[in-house]
Amino acid sequence: MSRLLVIEDQRKLLQSLERGLSEEGYQVIPAMTGEEGYQQARSVPVDAVVLDLMLPERDGLDVLRSLRSDGFTKPILILTARDTIEDRVEGLDSGADDYLAKPFAFAELLARIRALLRRDVVNRELCLKADDLEMNLVGRSVTRGGTEIDLTRREFELLEFLLRNKNSAVTRDMIAREVWKEASGTLTNTIDVYITLLRKKIERPDLRTLIHTVRGVGYALRDAP
Repeated sequence: MSRLLVIEDQRKLLQSLERGLSEEGYQVIPAMTGEEGYQQARSVPVDAVVLDLMLPERDGLDVLRSLRSDGFTKPILILTARDTIEDRVEGLDSGADDYLAKPFAFAELLARIRALLRRDVVNRELCLKADDLEMNLVGRSVTRGGTEIDLTRREFELLEFLLRNKNSAVTRDMIAREVWKEASGTLTNTIDVYITLLRKKIERPDLRTLIHTVRGVGYALRDAP
């Protein structure tokens, strides 16, 4: 069970996050002030931190910078109402691994937490798999049922993102940020086109469907049940 430190001064939101994350199988350590959160991060082993910026006693950015200065290496996700480009840049440059603005969708928060937790083991992964589909990250090759599949660089990156989020729905916004490194906006059609291209290469009528459209959300690559 992964242990999450959630530092948030709005009591109702903190309780909601604690309840929702606990239902997803996480052990949650709550903190309502910056100083309390800082001390918890220093004294209690945690796997990741969800950090608000506007906190009493100690500002979230100060907590973030102090933890990084102390050598704290676990992932930190900023969850805040501060939503300007300057705020995002400052947060990421101060040592945050991700930045999510309020109001937010709980499903996206979960997806981002999963992604951050995986980063601790990503460098040790040599192969990603789903059903009979295999991706070799060292040789940058993809096979399905032992047959090699030729992918362009962008198709490979898109498939890698889907595999890393296997069995979880991802939005077009998430794909735009993580694969294209851009805000979504005008990329919606482009993403849909690349999903179609990818499906044509890895799907066949005689094989189980792997890439699914999730209505109202985006896409999900699902492994065998």
